[in-house]
Amino acid sequence: MNTPIYYVDAFTDSLFSGNPAAVIFSDINDPLLMQLIASENNLSETVFIRSENNKYFIRWFSPSCEIDLCGHATLAAAFIYFNYIEPEALEFEVHSLKNGALKVTQKADYLFLNFPKDNIQKDDKYKDIISNILGSVEPIEIFKGRDDLLVILDNELDIVNLKPDFNLLKEIPLRGMIVTAPSSEFDFVSRCFFPLTGVNEDPVTGSAHTTLIPYWSKRLNKKKLRAKQVSKRGGLLSCEDASDRVYIGGKAVLYMKGNINLP
Repeated sequence: MNTPIYYVDAFTDSLFSGNPAAVIFSDINDPLLMQLIASENNLSETVFIRSENNKYFIRWFSPSCEIDLCGHATLAAAFIYFNYIEPEALEFEVHSLKNGALKVTQKADYLFLNFPKDNIQKDDKYKDIISNILGSVEPIEIFKGRDDLLVILDNELDIVNLKPDFNLLKEIPLRGMIVTAPSSEFDFVSRCFFPLTGVNEDPVTGSAHTTLIPYWSKRLNKKKLRAKQVSKRGGLLSCEDASDRVYIGGKAVLYMKGNINLP
């Protein structure tokens, strides 16, 4: 059985940057097979979209486990939907297992995710181990969100130059760690580390911005924000705080289209 697969770079307008995702529109709904495909792809996420009763259902898989919410792969799936499946559509709605209905709207060449806002709380439980993970950089504040720890630093260059201890980070029983700081060019910069999922550093993380946006919106007293994830590949995000939701905007480009040969 030949199953179409697309590779898309999300949160970028040029190839070989942003965050790559594999996108599969099919009736596959076997988590064991999904995990095997995701492991074979070895990208930070492979996203599966299945149509049933005129609704689309979405699931995300890292190389080692299923993920509850993934922004860049949802953006990539919407890019394929708008360009190859329903070119006349302006909205793409998918239903997820744990986060309900998620919408992506198309405005010119930007795609905007409509995601639930994270509820973050100050939490110093892991302060000592975080200090050891970061090395010589000292955290200003630490928050716990839905899936991750949010670590605030005061210097943009500290984010860029950070070399965390991934083995120590694996000892924290959460998806991972988001580090962030104010920026001279953008409202904020960030990096994201998820070694427990098989991805030491995620290039551009849409779901992390459900955590970052409420923090920076409150701190800067701004509803609309410009952000950059300063990983090696890098990515740009247009962000908005909107009550209990956040809007996360970006561009995407197609890298490859092919077929998987499944038995």
